[in-house]
Amino acid sequence: MFFNVVIFLFSCFLIIFASRIIIDALYRLACRLCWKEFIVAFFAASVGAVIPELFIGVRAALKGVPELALGSIIGQNIILFTLSVAICTFILKEIVVESRTVRAGAAFSLFAVTLPFILLWDGVLSRIDGVILIAACFFYIYWLFSEKDHFLKKYEGVSLKSSVPKDILTVFFGFLFVVLSAEGIIYSAQNMSIHLGIPLAIFGIFVVGMGVALPETFFSVALASRGHSWMILGGLLGAISLSATLVLGIVAVISPIEVVDFSSLRVAQFFLISAGFFLFLFVRTNNKITKKEAFFLLGVYLLFLLFEFIILA
Repeated sequence: MFFNVVIFLFSCFLIIFASRIIIDALYRLACRLCWKEFIVAFFAASVGAVIPELFIGVRAALKGVPELALGSIIGQNIILFTLSVAICTFILKEIVVESRTVRAGAAFSLFAVTLPFILLWDGVLSRIDGVILIAACFFYIYWLFSEKDHFLKKYEGVSLKSSVPKDILTVFFGFLFVVLSAEGIIYSAQNMSIHLGIPLAIFGIFVVGMGVALPETFFSVALASRGHSWMILGGLLGAISLSATLVLGIVAVISPIEVVDFSSLRVAQFFLISAGFFLFLFVRTNNKITKKEAFFLLGVYLLFLLFEFIILA
């Protein structure tokens, strides 16, 4: 058991480190290529943050344990909806949401996290369901890139100290570290869930989800410290939408996800959809997230932890 804990913690540390350097390198490359601010936010924040989840999900599916991917995606998205947004709001005092795209993204992210549960109504996320999720992701991306006003402003908010070849090499080695980390996380998670008698999906929600949510949270905090408030929500909502559709869809296509006892996921399902709804409500009503609303989101996350502890006890 101790050996598995060490492997898991080391793998989580490695995937956080690898994700951090990948996101930073993508960020610098996007800026160096004079991409528009929206493209920088989408690729550096959203796509970069989903990379660990994608590798963990694909490897879990190939190893025949796709329920671990389902659990980790649910756990990660609960954190991004609540804890990540709350921390960034505390730093900025409030997050102003002037962008129509971000407000619409909040609606899509709520739809994206709800869709898998609708498709799981029969107890199985089949390959056809996976195709539906992937199609929803491509629709989301098509809509994002069809908005011409996204491409008006260049991003000029970073000091470029490294060369393009160095950043490309950094991304390459970052991917290698992510792959190794994913292997370690899946191996140790399987063994620990068996030893503790915890369903693999629940272990994914409670433990693995935290590990894969940290890189995006760190990146969002960095953006908050630089004052890029709209990019925070854009990146978080993009990561949530991509993980719930593209990543989960790919996992289901590789290996359909069967949930024998759905009661174990009811609490997480309730808190995930509730968190998404409240964030959508805050964004749409006031066009900003205040400290009071951040405390509310933090309370939602703490309640989620409390209920999960009660279930595991």
